[in-house]
Amino acid sequence: MEEIIEVMALFLGFTGWIMIFISLQDQYWKESTTEGSVITTSTIYENLWMSCASDSTGIYNCRDFPSLFALPGYIQASRALMIASIVFGTFGLVATLVGMKCSKIGGENYVLKGRIAAIGGCLFLLQGISTMIAISWYAANITEQFFDQFYPGTKYEIGEGLYIGWSSAVLAICGGACLMCACKLNTPKEKIPYPYQPSSRGRLPPTVVMSPSASTNYDRNAYV
Repeated sequence: MEEIIEVMALFLGFTGWIMIFISLQDQYWKESTTEGSVITTSTIYENLWMSCASDSTGIYNCRDFPSLFALPGYIQASRALMIASIVFGTFGLVATLVGMKCSKIGGENYVLKGRIAAIGGCLFLLQGISTMIAISWYAANITEQFFDQFYPGTKYEIGEGLYIGWSSAVLAICGGACLMCACKLNTPKEKIPYPYQPSSRGRLPPTVVMSPSASTNYDRNAYV
């Protein structure tokens, strides 16, 4: 049963790790809204790295953000968190492969392998939490600007890239939780045997065994 849970956790963590790259490559993290517009001639969509625009004929043009320090703080933070989630996921996959019970990597020291698998579960949890914070922070700024009636700039809606990121975070958190549960089930609950050492109190004095000759002499002296 534990092996099945570990394999499932590895699959969930690996799928979430792959979906991070898919989310980062997706250009539709936010898309300009058509709310209140009668005629829409162009659509603007962005992600963490570039901004694109397309017209009604299907022609589009993309440009990278020119300066890192000119970007808003939430975009810089989201970039850092997404890169950190990739790093966490990479080390989590390696630790899980080494610590799995059905894996021959790392020998047959199952106590050590269980601890390594637990570390892999923690890394998967950190991967999911980092992705969730980055995606949710980015989406919170989109909704804040959308519902602000005095916001002068272009308003955007949540794009498909954010939904992919949310799915990645959920899968990674589920994988880490499953791996931690499997490691908890693998923990041995055996009592350590200790040799019995009786205390000196209450101990009966040693029995003195008398020799037959001594017993005979004692009997003779008793009748003198």
